[in-house]
Amino acid sequence: MEKSILLPLLLTLLAGLATSIGSLIAFFAKKTNRKFLSFSLGFSAGVMIYISFVELFPQAKLILSNSFGEKLGFGLTSLWFFIGIFFIGIIDRLVPSAENPHQIRSVENLNSKSTKDNKLMRVGIITALVIGIHNFPEGIATFISTMDNPTLGFAIAFAIAIHNIPEGIAVSIPIYQATGSKKKAFWLSFFSGLAEPIGAILAYLVLMPFLSQQLLGYVFAFVGGIMVFISLDELLPAAREYGESHISIYGLVIGMIVMATSLIVL
Repeated sequence: MEKSILLPLLLTLLAGLATSIGSLIAFFAKKTNRKFLSFSLGFSAGVMIYISFVELFPQAKLILSNSFGEKLGFGLTSLWFFIGIFFIGIIDRLVPSAENPHQIRSVENLNSKSTKDNKLMRVGIITALVIGIHNFPEGIATFISTMDNPTLGFAIAFAIAIHNIPEGIAVSIPIYQATGSKKKAFWLSFFSGLAEPIGAILAYLVLMPFLSQQLLGYVFAFVGGIMVFISLDELLPAAREYGESHISIYGLVIGMIVMATSLIVL
């Protein structure tokens, strides 16, 4: 493999495997730290929203305007931004709400009495598959962004890793309740996160041979749309459901400040 793709692959892998951190939290924490999760999800949303509107959209507009002119470039940027929103929105609509990976589940659920049945096992497995589907385009986003701008790629990977932690909890709890095996729950959560590096490898094999400035502009706008949708439809509502709405907004603002500072300094 070319040396230049090692960092993008590593960042994508680490972001995806953050689901394992969520699984470990579910097993070893005695109670859900709702303030921490609410702040973290808000922080992740702040990073994603700031990156999308301050970095990705303007970069896409600049690239496409240089290729097609100011008006058409702006139009194409907006088009691919909304295509990204509709793409991830369609994926989300196809997922039953009870098995959605962003359905709130608490560590306390591990200690609740529950019959070991096939329904819980089905919820856990489908949740893992759905997380894989969600993580696939995120892997492509992290990989392509890091290839073009490592600082930007690191920020995206960090935000995605934070939002993958509750997803790991969402997989582990129903699997553990169904089987009584922490090992099975952990490994299913672990493998669900591998969809991100798989997405990165696919991006390398399929997109990289054809990557031009124009395609890069489309990808940046597309990724921006995906991240805005994830932030507004998944991260912020999930943060508020943990019962700490003000803390989630503080997290969002601090996420934006940290992202702005890092882009200025780095």
